[in-house]
Amino acid sequence: MAIDENRSFRPINIAVLTVSDTRTAADDTSGDILAARIESAGHNLAAREISRDSQNEIVAHLHRWIEDEDIDAVVTTGGTGLTGRDVTPEALDRIKDRDIPGFGELFRWISYETIGTSTIQSRACAVLARGTYIFALPGSNGAVKDGWDRILAEQLDSRNRPCNFVELMPRLREK
Repeated sequence: MAIDENRSFRPINIAVLTVSDTRTAADDTSGDILAARIESAGHNLAAREISRDSQNEIVAHLHRWIEDEDIDAVVTTGGTGLTGRDVTPEALDRIKDRDIPGFGELFRWISYETIGTSTIQSRACAVLARGTYIFALPGSNGAVKDGWDRILAEQLDSRNRPCNFVELMPRLREK
């Protein structure tokens, strides 16, 4: 990461959605990790919720946050595997305007260093939906740490050079 100290840090508002049929607020460790890292980076935790592994329920959460002009980005955790209940990427397909393919590619490359070829089972992905970034991470604590620490912390920092997601935000709704 190349932080340009001559640039000012611009905090953004980030919502966290944990996708799980079994986790609750009391045991949502991956959501806890994300929330802590978002706030320690200087960003605002705009909202945090848990959704069942249901495309309709995930889409409903995301639509609400996409329509909220105060939410700049959403990070989901869970539902990116290969089982029948893993439907987060399909939910994102229903609301996206554009894919951000490099996110999933980079995530799997980073994850390979930690879990080897098992990373091939991850469908981590990112999309842009009506001017809001949505990043879908796997539900494990290690995956959340890798995704935040090695990708999102840099790309959501307005000082990161040569470029970052934050500097694009004013132009995301251009036609």
